Amino acid sequence: MKKNYQAYYQSPIGMIGISGDEGFINEVTFIDQMEEPVIEDDPGLPQAVAETLKQLQEYFTGKRKSFTLPCQQHGTTFQQSVWKELETIAFGKTISYLQLAKRLGNAKAIRAAASTNGKNKIAVIVPCHRVIGSNADMVGYAGGLWRKKWLIAHEAKFTYGVQSLFENASKDNSHQG
Repeated sequence: MKKNYQAYYQSPIGMIGISGDEGFINEVTFIDQMEEPVIEDDPGLPQAVAETLKQLQEYFTGKRKSFTLPCQQHGTTFQQSVWKELETIAFGKTISYLQLAKRLGNAKAIRAAASTNGKNKIAVIVPCHRVIGSNADMVGYAGGLWRKKWLIAHEAKFTYGVQSLFENASKDNSHQG
């Protein structure tokens, strides 16, 4: 049996726990409460875990838009197909649960696709946060909806630049008395 390693990354939206072995990452999750202090940089970590720490840091600073990590989640053939499809959603883009089901070839599988999306254990890297409700509603995220909103806004900032609805309004009103 392979040894499982644990590492932690302090992201701008909370502590992230990373779990993996010598060959694969099998879990990346947000941790709201920690009972023990964490060591972020352990020189004994296997390459896959150490590389995950590096790529997450690059992602959160806007230097990385896609991940090149060996990930492995256990699930059914259908679940594997959902998680693989999630990885095709471009950085800075979102799709609806219905669009996800259609991409899988069966619009009627929307609930099964949504359920599997929620069972994703490799947050951020397998970007389940990029799937939203059909009316652009922020629904369903194991890490909390506030984190989902943050991740989508973070990606939009590095895809489209910093935008503000009120940026031009303040300039337009500056010469009114």
